[in-house]
Amino acid sequence: MCRGGFPEAQVYELKKVKLDNPIIFAGFVGAGLAGSIAVGYIIEKLKMKEIGYMRSKYLPPSTVFIQGRLRHPFRFYANKSRTICAIICEITLRMDGLYTIASSILDWAEKNGSKEIVVLDGVASKENHDNKAFCAAEEDLCRVMADKGINMIPQGFVTGIPGAILNECLIRKIRGVTLLVRANPQKPDPLAASTLVEAVNRAYDTGIDVSELKKQKEQIGLDFKELSDKYAEARKSDTGLYM
Repeated sequence: MCRGGFPEAQVYELKKVKLDNPIIFAGFVGAGLAGSIAVGYIIEKLKMKEIGYMRSKYLPPSTVFIQGRLRHPFRFYANKSRTICAIICEITLRMDGLYTIASSILDWAEKNGSKEIVVLDGVASKENHDNKAFCAAEEDLCRVMADKGINMIPQGFVTGIPGAILNECLIRKIRGVTLLVRANPQKPDPLAASTLVEAVNRAYDTGIDVSELKKQKEQIGLDFKELSDKYAEARKSDTGLYM
């Protein structure tokens, strides 16, 4: 930790929680906010409790208000059985320091016995939403996903924090996979988020009903419009992920 200041990157645990080799779902700010909306919905429906947050000098000095409620923008959650964790980040991240943050996330994951981290993300697309989810992972895991109806992306690359996490997983004893959907690059896309949750259901048997997420698309659009606008602005200088 930096003396008298913020750490390079540190998962600050609100209380000591013994986790049971959890699978981790992570959502960050991306196209249509699909990943962060999807993970937020998973947190809600699995009644997960906040267990910590990320502290880092590389995070912008921002906080998040949702419907008037203040909360840390980069949070960690666990379900009651401690077998599922979730990471949600609701602010845009600068490119500098992303590997430090990714390394801190995976240090925490490995310390708690996790063997797999799943990043949920949207791919900016002008095409209409097609209810299809894709994956990017090592070949053996892609084959497993294909059996669940989730095909490997034909080509492309992932940048930003999802890319940093996937790269770091390649040299660690933890599997990294990203589930991807086409999403609106200009506004929140709850339909894309619902497709991600449905893909999680197929791949990990979570059994989450997405009907409420689809019904709330107008309210979600209003709640997350400012964050989506910030992502669209940031994307002008960082094109992020391509398919």
